[in-house]
Amino acid sequence: MNDKVSVKSLIWFGLGALLLVLLAQPLWQGNDEGKPRTIAARGDLAADEQATIDIFNQNSPSVVYITTVDQVLNIWTRDVSEIPSGTGTGFVWDESGHIVTNNHVIEGKKTAKVRLSDQRVFDAVVVGASAEHDLAVLKLQNTADAPPPVTIGTSADLQVGQKVFAIGNPFGLDHSLTSGIISALGRSIDSGEEGSMSGLIQTDTAINPGNSGGPLLDSAGRVIGVNVAIYSPSGASAGIGFAIPVDVVNRVVPRLVKDGRYTRPVLGITLDDSVSRAINQKLDTQGVLVLEVAPGTPAAVAGIRGTQVDARGELLLGDIIQAIDGKPVTSADELTMLLDQYAPRSNVVVSLLRDGKTRQDVTLVLDVMR
Repeated sequence: MNDKVSVKSLIWFGLGALLLVLLAQPLWQGNDEGKPRTIAARGDLAADEQATIDIFNQNSPSVVYITTVDQVLNIWTRDVSEIPSGTGTGFVWDESGHIVTNNHVIEGKKTAKVRLSDQRVFDAVVVGASAEHDLAVLKLQNTADAPPPVTIGTSADLQVGQKVFAIGNPFGLDHSLTSGIISALGRSIDSGEEGSMSGLIQTDTAINPGNSGGPLLDSAGRVIGVNVAIYSPSGASAGIGFAIPVDVVNRVVPRLVKDGRYTRPVLGITLDDSVSRAINQKLDTQGVLVLEVAPGTPAAVAGIRGTQVDARGELLLGDIIQAIDGKPVTSADELTMLLDQYAPRSNVVVSLLRDGKTRQDVTLVLDVMR
């Protein structure tokens, strides 16, 4: 009797336990907040995504972080220490370890620290700078295992709407990539004491403090410009950035490497845009009026005439330069930008208007700025 009761009790106990398990199962099955979610398969990257990744991987090792330092003397211990004074971005130009950056990044300095993407730090010396182009060249003191140089493209065939990328060190952060399009070409901005910079690339690619001197790349991964400035009252990117066209860089940098300075070809004349505009309006023409011609300069040798006042006090207009090698000239900046495309000792044809009516061409040999 007792055995039968015991077995029966066990059966009921087992059924009761099973019922409790079944009733409790939805509770613990539904309460899975602490469990990892199942990972869904991603699939292949989109073609444009992979292309962007390839551009970054290809170029980022050649983009460097530049820090300039000041030496400070402790008057109590007489120890000299170095403190950071400025930062920016640069990129490897050639196999010799030359680094291209903006002049304002290293302005007034003779040395700098260059940090690579693998966090190695190299000492570098400034070998040359051009304030008017806001370009400078440094050279690594040790080129062992230095990154490869970037691939250089051209800016001559750029088009508005073309996709571009910028690699830099914004706000001192490690390598960052931003992308956008070319918004405009041939822009001019005021560069302070150095005057204006012309012919710049405008882009909506985010360019922030620390990006200065970094490369602007096209969709083929070629350098087409050097990031130089942003237009923003707050100092942060507001969708308007500027870059120096690579064709200018490729003309200026070799001279900085070779001579340590940039020598701009000149005609040897004095101009004033406000006077030129008044004369053009009066004569219904275009060009820049030559006010003065310096003795011994290419313009003087070629017989170009400056503006004079005769014995009776009457104004004798000088020549009005209208074109250089067939390219129109409408302002002093435009003339400077055209001449900037030539090497010293180049032959150029200057088309001018003499006495306000006679058109003629003169050929001269460009000299360099003294």
